[in-house]
Amino acid sequence: SAIYELSCEAYKHLGKTSNYYWIDPDGSGTLGPLKVYCNMTEDKVWTTVYHDLQMQTSVGGNSPEKLSVLQLNYSATMDQISAITSSAEYCEQFISYSCKMSRLLNTPEGNPYTWWVGKANEKHYYWGGSGPGIQKCACGIERNCTDPKYYCNCDADYKQWRKDTGMLSYKEHLPVSQVVVGDLDRPGSEAKVSVGPVRCQGDRNYWNAASFVTSSSYLHFSTFQGETSADISFYFKTSASDGVFLENLGNTDFIKLELKSATEVSFSFDVGNGPVEIVVRSPNQLNDDQWHRVNAERNVKQASLQVDQLPVEVRKAPTEGHTRLELYSQLYVGAAGGQRGFLGCIRSLRMNGVTLDLEERAKVTPGVKPGCSGHCTSYGMYCANGGKCVEKYNGYSCDCSRTAYDGPFCIKDVGAFFEEGMWLRYNFHSPGTSMKDLVSRTLLSSADPEITAPDLNLNKEELSFSFSTTKSPCVLLYISSYTPDFMAVLVKPAGSLQIRYSLGGTKEPYNIDIDHRNMANGQPHTVNITRNGRDIVLQLDHYPPTSYSLPATSDIQFNSPKALFLGKVIEIGKIDQDIYKYNTPGFTGCLSRVQFNQIAPLKAALRPTNTSSHVHIQGELVESNCGASPLTIPPMSAATDPWHLDSASADFPYNGQAIGDGVNRNSAIIGGVIAVVIFTILCTLVFLIRYMFRHKGTYHTNEAKGAESAESADAAIMNNDPNFTETIDESKKEWLI
Repeated sequence: SAIYELSCEAYKHLGKTSNYYWIDPDGSGTLGPLKVYCNMTEDKVWTTVYHDLQMQTSVGGNSPEKLSVLQLNYSATMDQISAITSSAEYCEQFISYSCKMSRLLNTPEGNPYTWWVGKANEKHYYWGGSGPGIQKCACGIERNCTDPKYYCNCDADYKQWRKDTGMLSYKEHLPVSQVVVGDLDRPGSEAKVSVGPVRCQGDRNYWNAASFVTSSSYLHFSTFQGETSADISFYFKTSASDGVFLENLGNTDFIKLELKSATEVSFSFDVGNGPVEIVVRSPNQLNDDQWHRVNAERNVKQASLQVDQLPVEVRKAPTEGHTRLELYSQLYVGAAGGQRGFLGCIRSLRMNGVTLDLEERAKVTPGVKPGCSGHCTSYGMYCANGGKCVEKYNGYSCDCSRTAYDGPFCIKDVGAFFEEGMWLRYNFHSPGTSMKDLVSRTLLSSADPEITAPDLNLNKEELSFSFSTTKSPCVLLYISSYTPDFMAVLVKPAGSLQIRYSLGGTKEPYNIDIDHRNMANGQPHTVNITRNGRDIVLQLDHYPPTSYSLPATSDIQFNSPKALFLGKVIEIGKIDQDIYKYNTPGFTGCLSRVQFNQIAPLKAALRPTNTSSHVHIQGELVESNCGASPLTIPPMSAATDPWHLDSASADFPYNGQAIGDGVNRNSAIIGGVIAVVIFTILCTLVFLIRYMFRHKGTYHTNEAKGAESAESADAAIMNNDPNFTETIDESKKEWLI
């Protein structure tokens, strides 16, 4: 049974991200596995195979040889690469020829000086950006060659460097295995050749499917040639409890795969020693309308059957007796010979490494439809963070538009770096709608896409974002309204976090203070706030959620929300005194994946969407993942961090202004050293005092286990979490420059 997946597409649908993977394009066939790079950042996966020819390889320089041959050795065999290109929807390979007095295709009429050798050792006389049978370079097709008399820049034979580049995209000719360069035998002739890796996109085999609509529907193919070895794999999806997947008959010999009951798949065959049947029993129902994978193999020694990840059932062949499977009839997929056929979908059916084109055959067969719907039932869970799974004819995609994330699975944080004084405002209703308009339209239809504030008065809201900063105090986020109501998330002067609600009914705003943690430590922190009526739940980083309750007198409606601010509050009318104080100079640092109910203001600013008209930005917003969760590096303890200065006592000039003249700088350095020494002594004292008194009044918390030995709350999390890798986050880097 296959240890490797058949393609990058298959790895993507196991929820894997871009990386190098081993793929086995023909199952257990003769090709064997190869290592490729799978790029999953777009809707369709790119598979890349590399070779060893350096970019800009020099050839010639007055060499006496007539021809110079450049050989490309790939990290895979030509047959393996052919298996990838033939199942791909599109392939390309970059090729470039830089020349100085060295002609390329000898256009318009002559015999080409240079050519490339592709699949099956065929010579090709066209160049990148052009196509088979057209002896032109890209500039000849686009009609912008340096000298219009020629169809390649190099053919003009200039003494200055020129080049012809482009993509070769006729996949039946790829990959390039050799480039043969000819025009090098004159003094002063030089050339440089570059060939990129082969890149292929899409996988026609993985989604090649047919839906069997009636129990008498079937597709037929030519006789299966599996005399001594058979390797059959496919996916099926059904809500019926039984049915034949496929069958091929001989005089007495046969081979057959069927769903015997809702929990049993059977593989049976006869090579002349009497029928053999292998059955896999699944603990779960197989007719649950989810995709299940079947892999059946038979050779002269043994036969095996595997369903999904269940244990493989193996049957040894008898030592004596017949070994050849002799079949004559056509291969039937679905109902065969009056038996009850299969109702549902079969896809990616491979027989001895060859994918049968179910889709093409289904187009001309009554009772069978090409393609299959309902991929989201099996793969929808890969759409993360509230992304919606969207059915496609051949597969699915994740719609991240209602989330603060991006990427094929909605897991890429969308974030930005805020310089001091920068701010962003997101208006909850479109420019140009008056309040009265808004009220009447909201009452008429809350589904109106123009109105992104879900209700005029909110009884509940959900807010989540992550941030990192080294400056306090500041306003991280503020939501204003057309009434005195507001909500704010602040970092107080000492670096602690405060959530502030003012919904009316109370003299003072209701504050939630998280005093015992410094949030302005340059580390990314995540904040999730959910309010439902009076109940507020706050979750910070990886700590357990904590519950709070608005005072009994407080109103529980957030009336007429108007706009959301990031970085700074620029709002007309009376503004809360503390917020006014914290507002200058403004937030400096990173904010990421900001989401308020269905609204993602940062994403609307950075990705053009239909809500981008709601956004106003002051300053230049630079996309960055420096505020992205999860945390990436353990913060240095104060004792080991040479740059540690207590933010309350020292204003560290990390904007890059110099500290006066040399005398000042020296005294600053000496002062710094003394500060570090004193700080170290203080830390040691605190540690000793804590150690001596740690048994008195012990205070138990359910914090991470690594907490006792860790220097800070963040370090405790990271000691506990294996996923933290050593990458310096950007806000720190700036600080160190």
